[in-house]
Amino acid sequence: MYRLYILQCKDGTLYTGITTDIERRINEHNASTVGAKYMRGRGPAKLVFSRNFRNRSNAAKEEVHIKKLPRAKKLALIK
Repeated sequence: MYRLYILQCKDGTLYTGITTDIERRINEHNASTVGAKYMRGRGPAKLVFSRNFRNRSNAAKEEVHIKKLPRAKKLALIK
């Protein structure tokens, strides 16, 4: 099971990713050096959206789709 997630950083920006373990990945983003470079200095981040997928391929396709959306549409998706 893969999970697509959107995090809101302390500076208000949004970060989208996929993982198999959401708690571990959020901790990596917030407290270690193995999180995404984008997140460095922007933490702590909070989970604002997630969706489950059966396989990595579908999760990755949806991740690409969401990353291409304008900010306003991402915020609408979160709500």
